[in-house]
Amino acid sequence: MNLLKLKKELIEQKNSKFKGNIYHYSQVNFAYNSNKIEGSRLTEDETEEIFETNSFIPKSEDSIKLDDLIEMKNHFRLFDYTLDIVDEELSKDLIINMNKILKRNTTDEENPRYNVGGFKIVPNKIGLINVINTSSPSDVEKDLNKLLSWYKNHKKITLEHIIEFHVRFEIIHPFGDGNGRVGRMIMFKECLKNNILPFIVLDKDKPYYMRGLKQYKNDKTFLIDTIKNEQDIYQKVCEELLNFDLK
Repeated sequence: MNLLKLKKELIEQKNSKFKGNIYHYSQVNFAYNSNKIEGSRLTEDETEEIFETNSFIPKSEDSIKLDDLIEMKNHFRLFDYTLDIVDEELSKDLIINMNKILKRNTTDEENPRYNVGGFKIVPNKIGLINVINTSSPSDVEKDLNKLLSWYKNHKKITLEHIIEFHVRFEIIHPFGDGNGRVGRMIMFKECLKNNILPFIVLDKDKPYYMRGLKQYKNDKTFLIDTIKNEQDIYQKVCEELLNFDLK
C-alpha cells in the first residue's frame, strides 16, 4: 500500500474538488459513520447528497435535527482542515480548533454549558452502563498536557501509540461534546502523518469499538484488533481507487 500516494491524493483531490475517488469516499464514509456512532439519524445516502449538492431529500418520515445537518457539514470541513494541517504537531490549540470546527453554529455553541471553543466546564462521563469516569474540568488542561508530552516523547510513532493516545484522550473527555469525533479524526491525522494506514471506525463495529475502549486497561488487544480490521477495510478501498498512474 503506497501511503505517500494516499496522502498526496487526499490533499490534491480536496484542493481540486475531485469527486468519485478516495477523497470523496473518505469524506462521506467518515462523516456518516463518525456522526452515526454519536446518534445522527442521517443515512449514508443523505450524507452523500449533502456532500455533493449541499442539500438532500429525506428518505423517511423521521424528523432530522438541524444539528445533525450542521454537524455533518462541519465534519466535512473538519476533514478538510485535518488534511490542511496533517503534518503539524498535535497541540492543545489544534485540538480545540478541531472541536470548534465540528460544533460551529450548533445549538451547543449557544449554550454556555458546552463552552464551545474551550474545554468542558461541566463534569461528564462515558456511557450509562459500565461507566468510564473522565477528567474533572479542573484537571483537563493538566491531563491533556501530560498526554501530549507522553506522545511527543516517542521518537517513532506506531499504530499502538495512536490507539493509546485515543483511549487516554477519550478518558480525559476534554470537551462538552464532540470528543469521540475529534478523537477519531486525530487518529486519522496521526496515521497519515506517520506513514501508517489510516482507517474509519464504522458504525456497524461500534459495539466492538466501545468494548475495546472500555476494556483497554485490562486487555489492549480487543481495541487494537478492531482498529486493524478497520484498516483492512479502508486498505481494500484505497487499493481499488488508487490503482492508477498519472502521466
